[in-house]
Amino acid sequence: MIAKHVSMKSVKKSDFASLVKYITDEQSKNERVGCVTVSNCQSDKSDVAIIEVLNTQAQNKRATSDKTYHLIVSFRIGEQPDDATLKAIEARICEGLGYSDHQRVSTVHYDTDNLHIHIAINKIHPTRYTIHSPYNDYKYTLGQLCEKLEHEFGLESDNHQVKKCWVDNRAAEMESHAGIESLLGWIKRECLEQIMGAQSWTELHQVMHGSGLELRERGNGLIVVADNGTTVKASSIDRDLSKGKLESRLGAFVSSIEQSTKTAVKPVRQYEKQPIQSRINTVELYAKYQVEQKQIAVLRAAEWAKARDQKNRQIEGIKQSGRLKRSAIKLMVDGGISKKVLYAATSKSIRDEIKQINKRYVVGRQEIYEKYQSLAWVDWLRAKAIKGDVESLGALRARYSSHGLKGNIVTGKGSPKSAQSHPEQDGITKKGTIIYSVGSTAVRDDGDKLNVSRGANQEGLQTVLRMAIERYGECITVNGTAEFKNQIVQAAVAAQLAITFDDVGLEVRRKDLLNHALTKESMNEYARTNRGRTDSSRNGDIGFATTRDNLRRSRSSDAGSTNPASLFASKPNLARIGRRPPPQSQNRLRGLSELGVVYINNGSEVLLSSHVPGHLEQQGAKPDNGLRRGVFGPGSITDGLLAADKYIAERQNKRLELFDIPNYIRYSYCNDGAIAFAGLRQVDEKTLALLKHGENIMVLPINEATARNLKRIAIGDEVTVSLNGSIKSKGRSR
Repeated sequence: MIAKHVSMKSVKKSDFASLVKYITDEQSKNERVGCVTVSNCQSDKSDVAIIEVLNTQAQNKRATSDKTYHLIVSFRIGEQPDDATLKAIEARICEGLGYSDHQRVSTVHYDTDNLHIHIAINKIHPTRYTIHSPYNDYKYTLGQLCEKLEHEFGLESDNHQVKKCWVDNRAAEMESHAGIESLLGWIKRECLEQIMGAQSWTELHQVMHGSGLELRERGNGLIVVADNGTTVKASSIDRDLSKGKLESRLGAFVSSIEQSTKTAVKPVRQYEKQPIQSRINTVELYAKYQVEQKQIAVLRAAEWAKARDQKNRQIEGIKQSGRLKRSAIKLMVDGGISKKVLYAATSKSIRDEIKQINKRYVVGRQEIYEKYQSLAWVDWLRAKAIKGDVESLGALRARYSSHGLKGNIVTGKGSPKSAQSHPEQDGITKKGTIIYSVGSTAVRDDGDKLNVSRGANQEGLQTVLRMAIERYGECITVNGTAEFKNQIVQAAVAAQLAITFDDVGLEVRRKDLLNHALTKESMNEYARTNRGRTDSSRNGDIGFATTRDNLRRSRSSDAGSTNPASLFASKPNLARIGRRPPPQSQNRLRGLSELGVVYINNGSEVLLSSHVPGHLEQQGAKPDNGLRRGVFGPGSITDGLLAADKYIAERQNKRLELFDIPNYIRYSYCNDGAIAFAGLRQVDEKTLALLKHGENIMVLPINEATARNLKRIAIGDEVTVSLNGSIKSKGRSR
């Protein structure tokens, strides 16, 4: 983790509002802006916080330095802390800098190779209106804070010791962001050793001329000038090249002009603004970039000239119109006061119109600049790569000798192939990493690996696996956390992808899940085929045994097949627990003390106080048989309950074999939830009504008239059952 303060060169350019708008701008990307946090403000919205901060900064009239502190906290490649951890790190760093009470807006960005946080801090205290600037923040405070937080949150350690001066750091940043070799870096790599070995001013100038450089005096020091006009301080190249140290070693300074007439050396090398050397040759690509940038500069200048000429013509037209108005006033108006008033109104009108013309010109000039904007080498490569230029994408990836994605990785063995299809592209980083957006899942592709950075769900992981199959083949390598590996296996099984994992444990897990899924699918297919069939000749253990016989016959008829239903044929002939006694206890009477568990299958039911309806005023007279189930005719209740118990037993036996059959029970009066009509069944010439209550299906015997009325309503309609067994729906008796 590295924390860096981005300072403004000019205080006039410092603007808290512009900074917040930049860090919260999504730039038409899904993977740019993450969590936005507003601290110590009245509102948690960034646009409202801008107004509050600007008002606070306006209270301090004495401060002449920058009133905004821009801090960037960057994490290593592959590190993806959650939002809670990022908020804790942001709060701890601001507290360490002395900004715990100051107003700030922080935003997490995901659009680069390194996750980073932008923090815009108001340096003016919200109540005291004093400015706070941390002393030597980078060298001491930020480095120490980062080291402590890395250890506390288990992050990978970075180097926080200052080894380079700010000039070296600026040159390295320029080379990294622009991709062009700097003069400072070129001198250190190409000719610094020879320059340091010179033993006289003559020899030093000869070495300089041989490299296309010239050493000149500037102020109280020395500068090095290249042939193309680029300059750099001599002391920034090396402290031993400062004027004082060179004069102490070589004597008083002697300019190269005094010796050039006699010792002219032809340069053997010279500095040119060229791309930093990489693994591929980019000469032709860079030449194309230079030609395009020159064309852009010409077109931009032409458009600017056209806009400027149009502005001048409009202003001249306004001035000409004003002169005509003044001439008319002079000829037609009498009286000094009237003329002065009309002259003043004419002048004001001309000034307002010219002001509007200039304002439109500024806006148009900015639009032309954005349309024909010059791009740095790396930015030009990114723009071309986004449009699908493979050569530019390869040049981006070749800039770094070794950079690999870390974290949750999906890859394969062998050289990767180009994928024929890919999801929506969200952007490309300066290292050539393509970011894809698959719903809430972000996928990163560096050409060798696929990384799932955040928001992993089954749809996104299945897309990653399909991309991996197209590129690497059917053998896939998965690295990352145990949770990620488990999600990958489940996604592969759910999509039924024809892949194998090179990890033995993952492959075994995949096969187990696949077999289980196929078994469940086969059982569901069997249930759909046999659902609704009732066989009055089967009950209890007979039905279960017949089902096993069918599965056993299916296994024998499909010998050699992989039908998962055949797996159940090898199970022992076990009946449901509690239905068939062991052999030694069959055909005899046992005492109650001999029974381990007493289970009364068909127990009687009574009405409790909780079963009383809530709306007593809507009920009629209480029946005299309140402790019994509703009777539908003389002697019919016994036959109806036997048929209901028979149907319940059959469904419960099937429920042992299949997964999606609900629990069937006898109907019991209830007023604690809605009851839905689930259908009618015929068992032993008795009609049964199925009523769904929660997760259970209640079976209620009914008469023929009630059955005829129930056929008029749809399955799923809500019904109510009174104490006497009457079924009502939509206010009508059923």
